[in-house]
Amino acid sequence: MAIYFILLGVLFAGDSPAGCPGGVRRIYVDKLSGANSERIRDLVIASLQATGRFVMTENQERADAYLRGTASDEVFTESRQSDDGINARISRGTMGSGSNRLPSSGITIGDRESLRTTERRHEAVASLRLVDKDGDVIWSTTQESRGAKFRGASADLADKVAQRLIEDCGKIVRPSPPPVSP
Repeated sequence: MAIYFILLGVLFAGDSPAGCPGGVRRIYVDKLSGANSERIRDLVIASLQATGRFVMTENQERADAYLRGTASDEVFTESRQSDDGINARISRGTMGSGSNRLPSSGITIGDRESLRTTERRHEAVASLRLVDKDGDVIWSTTQESRGAKFRGASADLADKVAQRLIEDCGKIVRPSPPPVSP
């Protein structure tokens, strides 16, 4: 009978996500604070789930770790204005009522250039941390994005967070418990 369970374990070992060292396999993404953070939360969940390394859960009690922090997704208009000008005047003349006097003459040169540009910008920023059940921070990151070629800023930000967590996963070491004194 024991061999049967061992064989089942071997057969289904590839079906469960690998997770991270230290037993972080099931993650609950807490509500994030910040402007438009609900959408970023949903995108982070989708990106982490797509890696296949984690089980994302909506049940806090079942989670091995919690992803918490702040995120914002803002669209704004950036304006720039410049104004350049060159101007020169030369004036010369004589005044008088007599017929022997010459009339006045003058040269005026002017150039003025004004430039105003407005550009719509989309920027997403997140500062997140992975916290274990004991409340210890075991991973953190700050990511920002202005969008990618085929993705918006929020989706690109979520992918950056997931990619960074996967890259750093091998570096995560759970803090050892403090020594117990007799």
